[in-house]
Amino acid sequence: MSEEKKAILYRIETKQHICPFGLKSKALLRGIGFKVEDHKIRTKADADKFKEKYNVTTTPQTFIDGKRIGGFEELCVYFGLKKSNAKNNVSYMPVIAVFVVALLMAMTTCRAFKGEFLTVMIVELFVAYSMCILAMLKLQDMSSFTNRFLSYDLLAQRFVPYAYLYPFVELFAGLCMIVIAYIYIAAPAALIIGGIGTASVVKAVFIEKRKLKCACVGGSTNVPLGVLSLIENLMMVGISLWMLMKLV
Repeated sequence: MSEEKKAILYRIETKQHICPFGLKSKALLRGIGFKVEDHKIRTKADADKFKEKYNVTTTPQTFIDGKRIGGFEELCVYFGLKKSNAKNNVSYMPVIAVFVVALLMAMTTCRAFKGEFLTVMIVELFVAYSMCILAMLKLQDMSSFTNRFLSYDLLAQRFVPYAYLYPFVELFAGLCMIVIAYIYIAAPAALIIGGIGTASVVKAVFIEKRKLKCACVGGSTNVPLGVLSLIENLMMVGISLWMLMKLV
């Protein structure tokens, strides 16, 4: 019979605050099969004493076989679930999440209002929903977005206010395409920002070979500027041309 794996966990849990990383550490340990000796730190004074005793600055702290592993992030690294420099690793997941959600929204909208899945309508709504979601993410933190956007966008580098206008134009165009209204304004607007975005990405990534972070999902993510950024802009160009053709 194999020996039971044990871990000692110290975490903050008071009436005013329950540390989420402590709960995550506990759940992770139990999920892997450890019996957790759960020590709850109830007061600030106790927390200060604990930190001083073990010469640490944060909680939670996990100990396995008498060795201090650290907080939740260090615990993930210890079990091979995350790289030690994970915070600096690039990830396409934010963009993928936007596209998947937008596609599901488009499909369910089409099914709800038309009673069937119409391919053309799904594509139109998918791009429009994507634009709206991406604009919302940019608007959450305009300062971070504009800082990153200015590092590669050709027009924004020459006319800084454009960086602040971009999310509003993107949102307006997306909303108009959803309700099929003011297309004669929305489509050219999306065509312009999509075209400038395409040229900016091609120049920065494929010509100058610069390694930059994309501003498409806001300025706080680690999405690399590259193929997905190019696809986003080409989607806007494509849907704009399609909508303009429908007006003719």
